[in-house]
Amino acid sequence: MRGFNGRLISFAFVMLWSSGFIVARLVRPYAEPLSFISLRFACAAALMALIAWAGNAPWPRTARGWFNNLVAGTLIGGVYISATFWAVKHGLPPAIAALLSGLQPLLTAALATPLLGERVGPQRWAGIVLGFAGALLVLAPNLSGVHTALPPSVIFVGLLAMLAITFGTIWQKRTGGAVDLRSGATIQLLGGLAVTLPFALAFEHGDVPLIAPVMAGLAWSVLVLNIAAGLLLLSLIKRGAVAAVTSLFYLSPPVTALMAFALFGESLAPIQFAGMALAAIGVAIASRG
Repeated sequence: MRGFNGRLISFAFVMLWSSGFIVARLVRPYAEPLSFISLRFACAAALMALIAWAGNAPWPRTARGWFNNLVAGTLIGGVYISATFWAVKHGLPPAIAALLSGLQPLLTAALATPLLGERVGPQRWAGIVLGFAGALLVLAPNLSGVHTALPPSVIFVGLLAMLAITFGTIWQKRTGGAVDLRSGATIQLLGGLAVTLPFALAFEHGDVPLIAPVMAGLAWSVLVLNIAAGLLLLSLIKRGAVAAVTSLFYLSPPVTALMAFALFGESLAPIQFAGMALAAIGVAIASRG
């Protein structure tokens, strides 16, 4: 992630990825989560396939190549996104969901050496820990208001989402280096759809009303989150160490808090501004480690 291009890609990814939490808040009162995500994946896969076809993108020539991309899409897209949406829909406070997601860079850094052979030095570890502390400060005002005992199933699904994106990122780093980003993203979106669609058909009624908030959320999810942010994430994983890439997720709570302040008028406490600065410093250190 070094150099101007790497920093620009990282900045764009954080801004786009963080908007996903705003979209979830916008759509949640109107649409069933798994049905909405399935429609999102289907539309994004069709559009990405057209982009790959128009650009003459090469496709994997072996069954192994298809399998590797399907596994990455199943974990990063299908399990992570659907589990997060389901858990929040069934009572997991967004602040707790963000805190669970904050464990991902720590776990990724711990697994990078044994699974990928990447050395995570003291400087990068320091940056990751600082980033987690900063994200925790940003979330602190929301965490202080959480007093309800949560069902173990909801906590389990929240942890499952964190594990899915952790191992999905590591799998992508191990296997996705030789795959074209456009065709690989198409296959991964199909992998995500293969997870969400059966559950949506089994447990939901397909309730995705054609009203302005839902359609706006769908359009943003497809074009910005799945296409733009998805390609940026794959590019970052391909060109950088996974411990440094995943540390970028610590910037999502600060950026999301600023977006919620601008769009919904939510208040920001002084401790949150301190957390934003600390998270930014931690990510900067981890990226240079």
